[in-house]
Amino acid sequence: MAQFITLTSRVVVVPQNDIDTDQIIPARFLKTTDKTGLGTSLFADWRYGPDGTPVAGFPVNAPRAAGAKVLLAGDNFGCGSSREHAPWALTGFGFRAVVSTSFADIFQNNAIKNGLLPVAIDAAAHASLLTQLERQPEAEVTVDLATQTLRLPDGSVVTFPIDPFSRTCLLEGVDELGYILRFEPRIEEHERRVREGS
Repeated sequence: MAQFITLTSRVVVVPQNDIDTDQIIPARFLKTTDKTGLGTSLFADWRYGPDGTPVAGFPVNAPRAAGAKVLLAGDNFGCGSSREHAPWALTGFGFRAVVSTSFADIFQNNAIKNGLLPVAIDAAAHASLLTQLERQPEAEVTVDLATQTLRLPDGSVVTFPIDPFSRTCLLEGVDELGYILRFEPRIEEHERRVREGS
């Protein structure tokens, strides 16, 4: 898993509330177990017309979206089914963090396990960030996982929650198995003592 410490980036704004996992990655793309190429299918039903041509007004298709690593969404992001393909598609596009006022629990867990940081901020800070980005679409934000803060374009700083275990895994760039394997010598020693009856 890719390490996450700090990130400064431009922001893509898709401000709708209740964006569910079928909108993030439609069900027809779930046949694969390979993450490769799923970024092109992100928001496919909003992003492309019936003939497959990009929809000009959709934010992810805007030239300034290229290289942006932060998505700003509305409330209750990632609701719906538990498909892990949703964070795969988001990270496949290049996003490393999603900012919202709240996340569906299953999506949040899947995101963290795939190196995508869900940044939940209060409604006032969210509204302020939307306003700032409307005025300055090219503005950047900074996500600092070590301090659990998001710095807005105007310099104001807000905090966001994350459980300590997930924070540690992201900061160190390890998944749950990688974290456990750090304790392999202690596990082997414990198993040896059990075998010897000591």
